[in-house]
This record gives sequence, C-alpha cells and structure tokens, in this order.
Amino acid sequence: MTRGRSQRVLVRRWDGSREHRRPDDLVVEEPLTIELDDVTVTTTMRTPGHDFELAAGFCFTEGLLGAASITAIRYCAARPAADTEFNLVTVQTDGAPPPTPRLGLTTSACGLCGAESIAALSERLDPLPPGEQPPAPDVLAAVPERVRAFQDLFSATGGVHAAATFGADGEPILVREDIGRHNAVDKVVGRLLLDGDLPARGRGLFVSGRASFEMVQKAWAAGFSVLAAVSAPSALAVETAAAAGLALAGFVRGGQLNFYSPSA
Repeated sequence: MTRGRSQRVLVRRWDGSREHRRPDDLVVEEPLTIELDDVTVTTTMRTPGHDFELAAGFCFTEGLLGAASITAIRYCAARPAADTEFNLVTVQTDGAPPPTPRLGLTTSACGLCGAESIAALSERLDPLPPGEQPPAPDVLAAVPERVRAFQDLFSATGGVHAAATFGADGEPILVREDIGRHNAVDKVVGRLLLDGDLPARGRGLFVSGRASFEMVQKAWAAGFSVLAAVSAPSALAVETAAAAGLALAGFVRGGQLNFYSPSA
C-alpha cells in the first residue's frame, strides 16, 4: 500500500528582494514499528510507502531472519490496520531465531569498537565472491544523474534520500526514496528479497548520502558487488568494505569519484 508521501503547506518566501506567499511540498515523516514473529524489533521514522519492503529489508540486512523464509507480511496482525494508522508491520517467518528487541542499528557508537563491529558481521556473512569487477569509472560516475531522473519525491520536496540498484551498464533497475538513508536501502533490499532476487551478484547499490558502516553492512548482506555513494565514506566503512570484498566508491558526483577499497 502506498500512501501520501508529501504534504502541501503555505510558506512565506523571501526571494532576495521581496516576500510573498506560495505553496511548498514537505516530505511526510511517520514512525513505523516492525514486528518479527510478533516480537517488536524496531521503530524507525520513515516516509510512508513500500512499508512491507522496508520491514522485510530491515529484518534481512540486520541478520534477524537467519536461514528462515518470510511467509507473510501484513499491517498490524492483532487488530485492524487503521487502528495503528498503518504504522505497524508484522513479518511472519517459518522459523527465524527468536528476535531481540532493539532501538536502532548496531554501530560502533553502540559500545563496539570498529574491529569488533567487523568481526560481528564476519561471523554471519561470508566474504563476497572474488573476481567481480565494478563498472568502469565513467559508468559509475554517471549513476547519480541516471537515478536522479527517478527521484520524483525529491523533485517535489527536496527532503528525501534515494537508494537504487543498478546493472553493469549503470542503468537503474530499482529506485526507492525515503527520509532515512537506511530506510531507502532496506526498501530496495526488501523488494529484491521478496522477488527472490538475492544475492545481488554483479549489481551495484547507489546511495544518495554518505557511505557509513551501516550502508556497507546492508550492501554486504545483500550481496552487491559495489557500493557507490554521493558523499564520503567513514573510516569504518572502508575497513568493512575491505573485509567484505566489496568495491566502494565515494564522492560519486559531478562526473568524478574516489575508490576506497582494494576490490575497487
């Protein structure tokens, strides 16, 4: 179900010489609570739309599913969805490990040092297969502009991030938008998961912000061959990409980019 993702308000606009009133579109931000097998695992602020993809992608990239498969996703299993304003999604599986409720994503800021964070991922994720080469630099450098053509909500509001998967030719295959960078990525991964299209071998993941540890974590979990980010990576992101065998490109904008990992 896709709900309204923007809201129009009246603003006072100063154009440099005078003030006048005009309408402005704002991105909608609402909480989404995700349950896995009837246990609440997180609440995230997101832009409504593609909520089932977001829930599935979050559970997958955070390693909550284990070897289990998703059997059903629905709004609020216990009562009518309208009672929770479509802000609660329940993911049912055929036997995921008992989930531990959490407030947010596990990062080095949550009490783990960088080495411990990478080691924790390495315990559940195998390195990506060697030998896969990222697209040529000129192809990667053109991805942001190609994705931009599909960012309808950004065009209307200027207030959302985008994530996209693209092929070896740099053409976008799937684009999702959200006020949260991690949510946009989870929506992309969730769609691929529900379509039986993971791991994403030979494809790239584009993000319209920085390449943080959590972005590399999600790209690694989904099996992407390359992560391309408009902004800078963190030092931990670079270390994690190296451990994963994931090609990492940052500052992908204006026809230029930096390669940060040996795989690239």
